[in-house]
Order: sequence, then structure tokens, then C-alpha cells
Amino acid sequence: MSDTDLTHVRRMWDQDKASAALGIELLDLAVETSEQGRRRGRARTRMTITEAMVNGHDIAHGGYVFTLADSTFALACNATGRTTVAASGEITYLLPSRLDDVLVATAVERVTYGRSGITDVTVCRATDNAVVAEFRGHSRTVRQSS
Repeated sequence: MSDTDLTHVRRMWDQDKASAALGIELLDLAVETSEQGRRRGRARTRMTITEAMVNGHDIAHGGYVFTLADSTFALACNATGRTTVAASGEITYLLPSRLDDVLVATAVERVTYGRSGITDVTVCRATDNAVVAEFRGHSRTVRQSS
């Protein structure tokens, strides 16, 4: 899929003030087509843990890790051209992140059925590729107003 086919997602990303305020960077955005002809979105983002993101345990507040995963989820599930929002999301934290850690989130749209979809996001620490968290998002395609 050509880069111009992803213009709608890049426009959405450019308007995402919440992700921008946290310094989340878009690294990669793509649509893959399976052997069965199903199109699935993929995205990869990066965020550095800042002083404002560290909690009283001297580790990254889980809400920031969740937001990184959720933003990456949004990119992947919108990549195929459907206007899609989160219906739900859950995260499992596996390792703590600390000040100045760079986290990389990789989202892969696993399946879509009708207007519903499931996207998995893995959040890793960039220095050693250790998995910090696993996120699963459930998406819902919304109808465009006429």
C-alpha cells in the first residue's frame, strides 16, 4: 500500500494533541495483506519516559504506558481506511519502566469482523527489547455522517 493511501491516518495523527503532548512519535505505519486477501493495519511508535511520567514508586505511571499503547492501537486500526474508535482496551504490565527509558510500541490488527476488531500492542524497552506491557484493544468502526 502506498504512503498516500495512509493520508487519512496521518491527518488523524497530526490532530492528536494528547499523543503529541506526551512526545509520542510515529515510527512506522502500514497495511499488510494476508494470503487470504484480508487487510490489516500495523503501527509502531516511540515515547521517552520523562520526569512528569514517573510516579511515587520511581517508575513510569501505568497510565502513560497505556496511552502509548492506545495511541498505537488507534493508528493500526484506522490504517485500512475505516474510521475506527476504541470499544475497550486492557493492558498487562510485565516490567517497570523508569525515567529516560525509551519505549517502543508495536500494534498489529489481528482480526476484524463486520464493524468490530481486535488489535494487539506490545510495548518494549528500546535498549534491550524487553517486553514492558501487552495491550489488547477492541475496536468499533463508526459510521460516517452524511
